[in-house]
Amino acid sequence: MGSFQIEGGHSLKGNITPQGAKNEALQILCAVLLTEETVTISNIPDIVDVNKLIRLLQKMGVKVAFLEKGKYAFTADAVDLNFLETQEYKTDAKQLRGSVMLVGPMLSKFGKGSIPRPGGDKIGRRRLDTHFEGLKLLGANFNYSKEDYFYTVNADQLQGRDILLEEASVTGTANIVMAAVLARGTTTIYNAACEPYLQQLCKMLNSMGAKISGVGSNLLTIEGVSALSGTEHRVLPDMVEIGSWIGLAAMTKSEITIQNVSWDDLGQIPNVFSKLGIQLERKGDDIFIPSHQNGYEIQSYIDGSILTVADAPWPGFTPDLLSIVLVVATQARGSVLIHQKMFESRLFFVDKLIDMGAKIILCDPHRATVIGHDFKSQLKSTVMTSPDIRAGISLLIAALSAKGTSTIHNIEQIDRGYEDIEGRLKALGAKITRMET
Repeated sequence: MGSFQIEGGHSLKGNITPQGAKNEALQILCAVLLTEETVTISNIPDIVDVNKLIRLLQKMGVKVAFLEKGKYAFTADAVDLNFLETQEYKTDAKQLRGSVMLVGPMLSKFGKGSIPRPGGDKIGRRRLDTHFEGLKLLGANFNYSKEDYFYTVNADQLQGRDILLEEASVTGTANIVMAAVLARGTTTIYNAACEPYLQQLCKMLNSMGAKISGVGSNLLTIEGVSALSGTEHRVLPDMVEIGSWIGLAAMTKSEITIQNVSWDDLGQIPNVFSKLGIQLERKGDDIFIPSHQNGYEIQSYIDGSILTVADAPWPGFTPDLLSIVLVVATQARGSVLIHQKMFESRLFFVDKLIDMGAKIILCDPHRATVIGHDFKSQLKSTVMTSPDIRAGISLLIAALSAKGTSTIHNIEQIDRGYEDIEGRLKALGAKITRMET
């Protein structure tokens, strides 16, 4: 177990470049199973969850060649299906949530896919019904073993269907898309997720020879093909990390430039932070955040009512940034209601912020009201434990703005989603030390 020791209260300054997108990388890596030819992927983030998936692919028989930092070549021409029956596979696959997206490509390419109940963040129920209901509609036989929590699907030949998803699940849409590209006939997916990372998956598959139309909309049409070829693909910058750095700059009154952010793929993110009173300047493809020495003021609605920031499927605001918004609001002028609709346990980390002196009312598992301090009362240092990736980075931002020295335990959760976090923060002037215990 590792911990961070953070000396807070210091302003930071400098440039930072976001890592490759974690959520895109997990989808893209699973898609390499769809072809026996080589797929080269660049801008892969060096983070725990992604590295676990790469090692799992290697154990499955995928040849993995490291080319340079963030760039790998994958060749899935000798996949060992027997490995899927081993205890080692069950142990490794259940350690990361993204492993569920192995099922679609395995089913489509090899006629069989299996996965243990995935792990990942403890943020509430994350149903897999959308995944397996969609695969069943394509013709898969489904089995779930309650004894060892093991899901299995198989099919001799998938058949295209019209599918209406119960929810616009990103990973569920990805799984069904990857299954449908090699199915016989045409598949339509209505109420499909349309996040930029799902768009990236579709664009990569099309470059491999798939026939997917409607990319970027909630209606995808997939004409099945007999085989896919190799390709080269570059992962987008991580929009959640970009939002994290915006929040960090505001909370620590720092002047920071976030470089190469792919502005056109940020959706509502700049707008939501602007509503919190944070100044953002677009400079080419960079975001410049000036030092907010006079603080920042939360906007109200036109009728004067309190601002509500809520998550929603794309193009709505990503749920992964609500924890950051909540922390940023603790030092704003004004109040805001945070409404986390998608996960019922994600706001439970606020007790740690309350211990630091934040004014937060947890209304219920999904809603919290934040009354900002306007920097008139600085957060106090404390000892805390990171419960998940996004809460972990939020607590880290709070500690960097707080008075005194804080300790955060269980930082492996932060490492799951953020590459070399302490090294990159130190480059901006942060006082942070990693301690192994």
